[in-house]
Amino acid sequence: MMMMTVEVVAMNEITYAKLSHFRRLSPYNFKLRNNLPSAYSYKTQYITQNIDHFGFDNGKAFQQRYLVANQFWNNDGGPIFFYTGNEGDITWFCNNTGFMWDIASEFKALLVFAEHRYYGTSLPYGSASFTNSSTLNYLTAEQALADFAVLIKYLKQTIPGAGRSPVIAFGGSYGGMLSAWMRLKYPNLVLGAVAASAPIWEFEGLSPCNSFFKIVQQTFMSASDHCVANIANSWGTIQNFYGQSGGLEFLTSSFSLCKPLESKYDLEDLMNWLVDIYGNLAMVDYPYPASFLEPLPAWPVKEFCQYLSVPLSDKDLVVGLSNGVKMYFNYTGQATCLNISESSTSSLGDMGWSYQSCTEMVMPMCSNGTTMFYNMPWDYTAYSVECKNQWGITPREDWISTQYWGKDIQSATNIIFSNGQLDPWSGGGVLQTVSSSLIAIQIPYGAHHLDLRAANPGDTAYVIEARIQEKNILKNWIYGIPSF
Repeated sequence: MMMMTVEVVAMNEITYAKLSHFRRLSPYNFKLRNNLPSAYSYKTQYITQNIDHFGFDNGKAFQQRYLVANQFWNNDGGPIFFYTGNEGDITWFCNNTGFMWDIASEFKALLVFAEHRYYGTSLPYGSASFTNSSTLNYLTAEQALADFAVLIKYLKQTIPGAGRSPVIAFGGSYGGMLSAWMRLKYPNLVLGAVAASAPIWEFEGLSPCNSFFKIVQQTFMSASDHCVANIANSWGTIQNFYGQSGGLEFLTSSFSLCKPLESKYDLEDLMNWLVDIYGNLAMVDYPYPASFLEPLPAWPVKEFCQYLSVPLSDKDLVVGLSNGVKMYFNYTGQATCLNISESSTSSLGDMGWSYQSCTEMVMPMCSNGTTMFYNMPWDYTAYSVECKNQWGITPREDWISTQYWGKDIQSATNIIFSNGQLDPWSGGGVLQTVSSSLIAIQIPYGAHHLDLRAANPGDTAYVIEARIQEKNILKNWIYGIPSF
């Protein structure tokens, strides 16, 4: 893909690099549509888990939810495919991880989808779970991995025939990070891991803080260089409407906003909202219509950019931009107005991820103004202050590298790291094969964990080949069949 340098107009007194915006840039940041019917059949079950696996003062417990499908399973040694849940309701991830369902009958596998603590219905303190930093103190990846380990041991001990079943961890995005870390931390329980779109290196000192936004631009550039130039110029154009007579009213009307823009802070929210939209579009640039974040057509970045495919300026640029935004939010034509006070795709465990990103999940993000985005510096000190103000705690910037080995993972084994080249989170992923059993698979024209999605007639040859490669590797791990 071509790279392009563009000049971005200075933002003057409007501080667009709003720190809370970066915290909500989790691998997922959207409202789950859990009222959609499931395409798959499973049973919902619960296990009692300690709230604190690593201390002995808190003896309280909670109910962790997990989903089980045994209709494909050979209970005489068939494998267990275990999904390590993300920052949201597990039913949604279950219904959006079709690859596991597609291959379950071939492997005669038991499918298990485990919910991450503090998300969905797995709330350690019920409705009081998000009361303060005391009740939230047990929301960590380490505690979640321990939940998964306890659950795996429980399944092996209580399900007839499961004792000899090898376990393969699956996960996408943050769930992919957890699946890889399960193999690092509990190799006695997990034979291998499929870590799709897992940005395990999206942390201080491991990847450049501008990698996310650079890849977003590359993805948009693959659709239209005029689109990239127009977006780059739009920041200054939008700012110019602030202070103009009727300027904010024009922006409000053009974007069909539910609430009028009234101040420079509202304008800041609009800018941050647009940044979210572009990142999400790159994430879900799938080759077929999908409803992963919002109902969208095939290749939605290209669809968005058709409104910005020629040089535009002033009001024409805003109108073109707003038409693209309405395609993102209102492709089905049901929205009457757009709400920028919510995140660009509403709320997926916003409170939980906000806390996690203020403790150990500190993922530096920045733009230096040489991409299609405005200048957004990374300021860890200011970030820490905001975390302290919101949650009363201070982040541990380097803890993930200490806890999960940083880039020194060469002594680990049996992990597949898959990444789509269109996916902005691939900037923090493992893109090169480390060893014969730490295998990186890059998927040209692939978006966010496309390989974990169900097979689709619109799939590219690249993702079909990636899935074949992954299946062959799994056969090697489970059955000792050489992969080619």
